[in-house]
Amino acid sequence: MVKFNRKIIVLAVGLSLLVACKHKQDESSQWLLADFLDKNSNSYKVIGTPQVIDSPYGKSVYFDGVDDAIFLEENPLKTYKEFTVEMIFNPAVDGDFEQRIVHMGEVSGDRMLLEIRAKDGQWYFDGFAASNDNKKALIDSTLTHPLGKWHHVAFVVKPNSLATYVNGKKELFEPYNFKPIQTGKTSFGVRLNKRSWFKGSIYKIKVTPKELAPTSFMDIGP
Repeated sequence: MVKFNRKIIVLAVGLSLLVACKHKQDESSQWLLADFLDKNSNSYKVIGTPQVIDSPYGKSVYFDGVDDAIFLEENPLKTYKEFTVEMIFNPAVDGDFEQRIVHMGEVSGDRMLLEIRAKDGQWYFDGFAASNDNKKALIDSTLTHPLGKWHHVAFVVKPNSLATYVNGKKELFEPYNFKPIQTGKTSFGVRLNKRSWFKGSIYKIKVTPKELAPTSFMDIGP
């Protein structure tokens, strides 16, 4: 009869649980926007009439800039001490100047937003974070990009800094004291309070609970 060492078994089980928990904590959340229009769920709500369109990457969703949006009951940033939010999108050439595209957290409390400003055929990125009354917008009107084309943006939030990237290139960096955004919900295509609507298309949004280097960003091709 084979005898087993009880201490070794307990240690092995503990290590396996630790690995499993670490894997779960390291997992990213990602959304193919077209999936929201193909499925029904009580965990999200689609308002307006966003349209599924073809894109170089697959099925994407077009938002009309008037009343199209998707609302999620969850806050995927909850408890994250740091994270990277990415988006592959195509802003329309005739959208409003101020556009909020991704909003996670509270309406006006602790929150994170991906925003753009659009003018004269160009747009520039705004990564915004609010944590414990500490608000910071990373924005520079001289860092422009063409409207009507597909782009990748990333916002990297760490315990002591914020950084923005467009098409894999770092644009802005600022020191920042960040604490986890514990509560709230999520909206795609507009602010949570239904202001500053986005006009254009979104293929995919991804949240990773750690800092990513540009080499690990979602690929948008040449």
